[in-house]
Amino acid sequence: MSTAISLRGIGRQLDNPASLGGALDELFATRTEPPTLLALGEPTHGIEAFPLLRNELLGHLVERGYRSIALETDAFAASLVDDYVAGAPVEIDTVLATGFSHGFGAVPGNRELVEWLRAHNAGRAPQDRVGFYGFDAPTEYAGAPSPRRALSSVIDYLPVALRPESVRDLDALLGEDTDWTNEAAMFDPAASIGNSDRARSLRIVADDLASALRRAAPGLRPADPTGYDHAVAHASTALGLLRYHAAIASPAPDRIATLFSLRAEMMAENLLAIIAREHRRGPTLVFAHNAHLQRMQSSIPTVEDEANWGSAGALVGLTLGERYMFLATDASLDSDPGTLQSVLAEATTRRALFATPALRAALPPSTSAGKPIVRGHIPLTPADLVGADAVIFIADTDGKQHQYW
Repeated sequence: MSTAISLRGIGRQLDNPASLGGALDELFATRTEPPTLLALGEPTHGIEAFPLLRNELLGHLVERGYRSIALETDAFAASLVDDYVAGAPVEIDTVLATGFSHGFGAVPGNRELVEWLRAHNAGRAPQDRVGFYGFDAPTEYAGAPSPRRALSSVIDYLPVALRPESVRDLDALLGEDTDWTNEAAMFDPAASIGNSDRARSLRIVADDLASALRRAAPGLRPADPTGYDHAVAHASTALGLLRYHAAIASPAPDRIATLFSLRAEMMAENLLAIIAREHRRGPTLVFAHNAHLQRMQSSIPTVEDEANWGSAGALVGLTLGERYMFLATDASLDSDPGTLQSVLAEATTRRALFATPALRAALPPSTSAGKPIVRGHIPLTPADLVGADAVIFIADTDGKQHQYW
């Protein structure tokens, strides 16, 4: 029996809406408890097929009680999107341009998602609306912002009597925002402010503010849960950004891996905060690159070596256990024989879902990974299947990557 024939018996073809819903129900039935956080990954950004699958999947999940979606975009910028889908009078082009980081507002499928959410939520009670979140850190490829906004937000929230003395020197310690956003620092640690006396002093300020918030929780949170939670998120982000800037300033050989791991830590904290906020309303769908959501170590080639770090999914999975489920996705246009992508393509008509325990058992030991089809595409390897509960393979895509950067 060929591998393709064997995999056809394992895979669930997702050729229509009913088959996608049925595959979800079958997958959920294998768990002792339903997932609180369902993660859908994509192997690269900008290929339309993956966000469109996400949008279709969300519709099925909302019918099954899901009440929020989180994307790989700046957690604070995303509040504009959430306001819009709740009915705020904002132009959608403004929402797409400023409510998404990384240029993701231009990714095909995101306009459709935001419009669907707004239409779905219209006229519904707050507890029945589908909320929109970002769970990424406010960082970009070429650097990170000043911690000014995050620190100032916490100070503004805290009553004057509860503000720690260390905040008196905040403006002097922060200096100019351009001190922090120098893009040269990403490639030259000596150009970073992250290891300066000012930056180290700011980490004390950020820690003092986070502690002040925790100690004041019994008096502040009951009266304003949303405001308090936002202040906590800003305090956590300030600490994360200052750690990130310190890592940018480090000449250590594992510098890139450290930066990835610090971003993953902030992502995981944001996801767990979303789960805590939404637990009374329903589960959450999260969508991001496969590398951010898998349960195992992530890795990426660098100029010097290979960077390895614990992904956000690996960190969240330690806390949620069975309540975290990860569906990886991949696609291929013309894979070499013997690769994971070629055998999945042969067993797929349009889209198909393969539970990974059965998939791993059916693959020949010699199975390798295919080649990237576009910039940023990280093809799944047989080893990656250990960190996923299932794989959805998409065969009916042209693989065209829409430019969003």
